[in-house]
Amino acid sequence: QATMEGGAEYLANIFGTEKDKVNCPFYFKIGACRHGDKCERRHNKPVISPTIVVSHMWVNPMAAGEGTEIQDRELQDSFNDFYEDVYEELGGFGEIDELNVCENLGDHLIGNVYAKFYHDEDAKAALNKLQGRFYGGRPINVEFSPVTDFREAVCKQFEQGECQRGGYCNFMHLRLPSGHIRRKLFRSHRRSSRRSRSRSPRRRSRSRESKRDDKRDRDGRRDRDDRRDRDDRPRDDDRRDDRRERDERRERDDRPRDDDRRERERERDDRSNRGDDERKRESHDRDPRPE
Repeated sequence: QATMEGGAEYLANIFGTEKDKVNCPFYFKIGACRHGDKCERRHNKPVISPTIVVSHMWVNPMAAGEGTEIQDRELQDSFNDFYEDVYEELGGFGEIDELNVCENLGDHLIGNVYAKFYHDEDAKAALNKLQGRFYGGRPINVEFSPVTDFREAVCKQFEQGECQRGGYCNFMHLRLPSGHIRRKLFRSHRRSSRRSRSRSPRRRSRSRESKRDDKRDRDGRRDRDDRRDRDDRPRDDDRRDDRRERDERRERDDRPRDDDRRERERERDDRSNRGDDERKRESHDRDPRPE
């Protein structure tokens, strides 16, 4: 029995790694495999997950041969519109934790859209509603994804601008929306999700565990805000101290200048007075009064 338990523990430890000769590590990490159905290892597709993947949803202009004709600004504006459109559509099913779009060129990753929700039931609702629908004239292919931690799925070298494999890398190369788009979407939708969650009977009937998770999320956000406030206070104090020191230095620097200015004015007045006296004496010497 001890041998069986040790074997089970070993299998659990190597699950989804290169040592696992049964399950595909790439499918476990990124939810896609370049070998597809021909892969020699098993693709364990989850029956439920907080993450869904819509395969080939984004049409990458680079893959369509249009990349050389489109300016970077036009390409980013077009992607921003796509990202906002997808976020608003998927956000109607629940609060989104992450929305990631692949710009890889490999067949198994090209244009894939990964949406991770905070709750499994929201992901399930989105999957059920999206099946059979079309986007951009093409049918939507959606399924649950095993990816819940995108830190293991993305290409670290790509994020550092050092990936040598280019668009055919087997890890995710994520296309990011402009910062103002991302801030607007996630901030506004988080507020609306809180309001709808407080009114929805389905939300009120969730399990205690889910409610505890929500409380932890709120507490975590509150702690982050508190830490940010605490971090800002020393910076504000330092800023005030710097301003005070700068004013004091300016006053100290101004005093000698003021003294010098007054001294120069005094000397100028003295010279002017002496000049007037000399001119008076010269005038008196030239025109003596008659006796």
